[in-house]
Amino acid sequence: MIRGGNKLHGEVSISGAKNAAVAILPACLLVKDVCRIENLPDIKDVKLYLKILEQLNADVKYIDKNTVEIDCTNANSFTPSGDLTRRMRGSSYLMGALLGRFSRFGVDPPGGCDFGTRPIDQHIKAFEALGAEIDTSRGIINGKADSLNGAHIFFDVVTVGATVNAMLAAVCANGLTVIENAAKEPHIVDLANFLNSAGANIRGAGTDTIRIRGVKELHGGTYPIIPDQIEAGTFMIAAAATRGDVVIKNVIPRHLEIISTKLIEAGVKVSEGEDSVRVWVEDGTVFRRINFSAMPYPGFPTDMQPQLVTFLTTIDGTSTARECVWDNRFRYVNELKRMGANIRVEGKLAIIDGVKTLMGAHVRATDLRAGAAMIIAGLMAEGTTEITDIYHIDRGYENFEDKFVRIGGDIHRIQVVDELSD
Repeated sequence: MIRGGNKLHGEVSISGAKNAAVAILPACLLVKDVCRIENLPDIKDVKLYLKILEQLNADVKYIDKNTVEIDCTNANSFTPSGDLTRRMRGSSYLMGALLGRFSRFGVDPPGGCDFGTRPIDQHIKAFEALGAEIDTSRGIINGKADSLNGAHIFFDVVTVGATVNAMLAAVCANGLTVIENAAKEPHIVDLANFLNSAGANIRGAGTDTIRIRGVKELHGGTYPIIPDQIEAGTFMIAAAATRGDVVIKNVIPRHLEIISTKLIEAGVKVSEGEDSVRVWVEDGTVFRRINFSAMPYPGFPTDMQPQLVTFLTTIDGTSTARECVWDNRFRYVNELKRMGANIRVEGKLAIIDGVKTLMGAHVRATDLRAGAAMIIAGLMAEGTTEITDIYHIDRGYENFEDKFVRIGGDIHRIQVVDELSD
């Protein structure tokens, strides 16, 4: 339940990156030793992953809510529970990790947010290049290899998921693997840094071409996950949308540059610190309409597209948002229309005609990032907004409403249903 109208003001600290966490946790399967992972976000997708690792017979020990020790020495199963994997998109990374560890896997198709088809043809292409045989004929994705050998992999499209899986499968393969047209997102770099800290030989992460020289084994150690670029961007846009003044701390400002650029283009003030970003709106600001396209990094993140569209709903003039990653990421637009937004969708293009204000309404979170957008809309709106299906939000944001309350948001949770509670 959100009562809108308050300008957000103060400081907020950003948690560890969800997208990095769900790549690094399965990577621990490649390590027959103890991995201590720090700055883990306390979110449902992380809890799910840790349950999956335990089910595969890894030893998981919480040090505190953001630090965990994982020992995969005795992991002995290559078939994770479908009841768990079907609840999370990132479970697809188990394919590469299990293939790298056991030379085989049997994984149910992943779940997660439903905003378009999730083809795995590029994942299969990478596994087959490395020497695996893949069978998808029985509803489960099965893979096996007599041995994994370095190969040249060229992706037909830029894909984060297939890039991660190729890295995981190749890190202990024989010889050199070259991945071209690789994804360049910050969490790709974080995964490479984690694996290198454990003894891998990976070069070029963050560029189009990644080179991996296979090693015989990896060793344990301690690794802190990077701050969450998407959570930081969400608070940046929330500050702008409520005409507030917020310092977002514990961030890597260069990861946020494209978000800052679009906010500045719209008339918002943004300044960078060493590990912080301040976003504020000066009195009397006349906002400007903008156009943007959601694209792979370093383009504007698709995971920030719903939040920015929400901000643009009350900017005079006509703005446009083009979605170049997912087929059906505009489902949340109907929820904004319930609140008075004037948006029409034509294929992968949303056309936003600014209105004076949004009005509180009963809406639902259609997916994780759309849920964050609904919170921003509620904070912007006149009156009270009630958001249902907030389990989507809990999948990817740690203490989300508490962080908003601390900077002036009027939010409270009416009902809590935690399927993962003991």
